[in-house]
Amino acid sequence: MAIVVRYVNKKGKVIERFLGIKHVKETTSEALKIAVVQVLSAHGLTIAQLRGQGYDGASNMRGEFNGVQKLIRDENPYAFYIHCFAHQLQLVVVSVSRCCSSMEDFFDYVNMIVNSTSASCKRKDLLLDNHRTQLLGRLESGEISSGRGQHQETSLARPGDTRWGSHYKTLLRIETMWDSIIEVLSVIHDDQRNPSRAGGLVHTMESFSFVFIMKMMLQILRITSDLSSLLQKKDQNIVEAMSLVIDVKARLVNLRSEGYEPLLDEAKEFCCENDIPIPNMEDNVPRFGRSRKGGRNNITQDHYFRVDTFYATIDAITTEFDHRFNEVSSELLTCFACLDPRESFSKFDVNKLARLTEIYLDDFSFDDRKKIKDQLQTFLIHVRRIEEFRVCQDFASLALKMVELNRHMMFPLVYRLIELALLLPVATASVERAFSAMKIIKTELRNTMSDGWLNDLMVVYIEREIFKGIDLQSIKKAFQVKKDRNMKLPKHPKRNRTERN
Repeated sequence: MAIVVRYVNKKGKVIERFLGIKHVKETTSEALKIAVVQVLSAHGLTIAQLRGQGYDGASNMRGEFNGVQKLIRDENPYAFYIHCFAHQLQLVVVSVSRCCSSMEDFFDYVNMIVNSTSASCKRKDLLLDNHRTQLLGRLESGEISSGRGQHQETSLARPGDTRWGSHYKTLLRIETMWDSIIEVLSVIHDDQRNPSRAGGLVHTMESFSFVFIMKMMLQILRITSDLSSLLQKKDQNIVEAMSLVIDVKARLVNLRSEGYEPLLDEAKEFCCENDIPIPNMEDNVPRFGRSRKGGRNNITQDHYFRVDTFYATIDAITTEFDHRFNEVSSELLTCFACLDPRESFSKFDVNKLARLTEIYLDDFSFDDRKKIKDQLQTFLIHVRRIEEFRVCQDFASLALKMVELNRHMMFPLVYRLIELALLLPVATASVERAFSAMKIIKTELRNTMSDGWLNDLMVVYIEREIFKGIDLQSIKKAFQVKKDRNMKLPKHPKRNRTERN
């Protein structure tokens, strides 16, 4: 288990630091909670100091009745739990990819396309003449590959339910490498000794339905992919994340009302470039999964693509957003949103902000709660009058500007509210990066290292920015004076300017 702590430093900047890893023999909520307490205690921190907690959504962590977050909140009710926004967004994408039979079939075909082209990289015996040898060269160079190695940026990658943004990357690369993929599948179909699905996949790809759904999902996933990247920023705060989610939902609503015709034109243009037949939108076809018999289930092609595909997908993702991101409507985040500095603090609400002093009862004294409204009203007049605050567009810049101008001393209660908002976690991206670092450090040749040694190596690797500023000579001197040694530790050789260049 990896633990990252989030805090606001004296300059008003949000900092996330890797505390370490903790090996747990059991994954029960009680055992994990004890491990969390031990790691915090080792760094002089306690449960009582927590003001927010975030996990990836596992049931033993986020459980409403017996999860780790509930056990911690039983001791400290102010350690509010926020489900990782990036994980919730991925759950939305996964749900939409299975929202209807046609969409699920589409992604099944995508998986088969990726698997077939990846397998062809290993079948050199299929390529006989010079033309096909050149094709193999493109496969092995990364133009089409299995998504591993040094050419990952331009290779096909399998869409994974737990890999953020993988659905978008897969479809984007299929669109980019369309001609090469068609050619590879054709070679597999011609040269395989046993029957394969490659020929059927070519037929499927060169259909208007496949192209339309691919273009539609690329447009939708492009929006969610941008949001996913923004949510993974270390200095992201909960109010800005809420605003981003609301903005994305608004974009999806606009896409539903205005995006069908441009999408249809884009799909038709792609089909014309690749000699793919375009159906007449006025022709009657049976509903997806229904029989042609009797003509009772017939609809027009336009109805199928517009209503049963485009509208159905947009409605599904919008509904899933409302279901997954229900924290946006919670009282706590609604109150914090009133401190948003954009548009000259247009959302500022004194009563809702004063309510936060009652929610965080231990952080504000009785006198603080009495005078908070007066300080908030004075603060609003002040920041609207001062020119320097007009450049603030989010919580992070507002906190930095207040410290820079010493307004955190003038309005200490308001600044405390801003700090509490900044402390709430948005995503567990830092923890995910810690697990990635663990795979780099603890290889097969070093899989027997102790937890303490692994922990120290991970701290040095992850917090590189801190260790870059450390003087190695001072470390050597401190290590030298610990006990008598036969010889002094050698100095770090100074390289001349030519060697450094």
